[in-house]
Amino acid sequence: MKNNSKNKKWQSKLYKTIYETDNGPGKLFDIILLLAILASIALVMLESIKGLDAEYHSFFNISEWIITILFSIEYILRIVSVKRPKKYILSFYGIIDLLSTIPKYISLIFGGAHALVALRALRLLRVFRILKLARYIGATENLSKALKASRFKILVFISAVLIICIIIGTVMYLIEGDASGFTSIPRGVYWAIVTLTTVGYGDIAPQTGLGQFLASMVMILGYGIIAIPTGIVTAEFTKQSNQKVHLNTNTCPNCLKEYHNDDAKFCYECGHEFNI
Repeated sequence: MKNNSKNKKWQSKLYKTIYETDNGPGKLFDIILLLAILASIALVMLESIKGLDAEYHSFFNISEWIITILFSIEYILRIVSVKRPKKYILSFYGIIDLLSTIPKYISLIFGGAHALVALRALRLLRVFRILKLARYIGATENLSKALKASRFKILVFISAVLIICIIIGTVMYLIEGDASGFTSIPRGVYWAIVTLTTVGYGDIAPQTGLGQFLASMVMILGYGIIAIPTGIVTAEFTKQSNQKVHLNTNTCPNCLKEYHNDDAKFCYECGHEFNI
């Protein structure tokens, strides 16, 4: 019984250090991990520069191994500190943590010149570490919920924009024709999308006066259209933020749900009792 109690106490202490940031050890753990993530991203970028890689390849390799081992320890500690390890392993952050760690180990299996292409692809997987940064952005949960809540409004908006582009592309095809590069309706729709989004590659351009007038109207319309999805998401984001003014970032050790009331004794998702 004593050993079991000691194990639970050790697991609870480890959990608070890794998953909670309102204590000294937790803050220190997050700072070290955050610096390691930023360093690993910088290494991946610098390693892609052939001149630097040729001169500092050994340094990059050793540094990458140190960071990989650190992430491996973090991954293992996250698994052993929660009561339902499978929940973490199959979660979004669990998968990202795994993808951020395994490439260096898998690269040991491959050998010879024929595996260089595979190794290069595996190296790119390390860029997934940038997604680990989301864990340290306080508004991530609010933003994801805002995007989810506004998905139907955005879908309706995109559908309306697509209809407008098809109409404009068809009209431009009729006005300009093959001489100006509008060889088909899909080609006209492509031009309408590029112009409406204010990208303007310039590979196709109207030559007639009427076509140029219509293009001017499309450009002006584009500035107004860009602001609409931003407003939709911002409104939902504000709503989500207001709902969580009195919430903290405490994570349930049983189901890993975040954002509970400061005085919460039970998890709002699974009902697990907190150790207060």
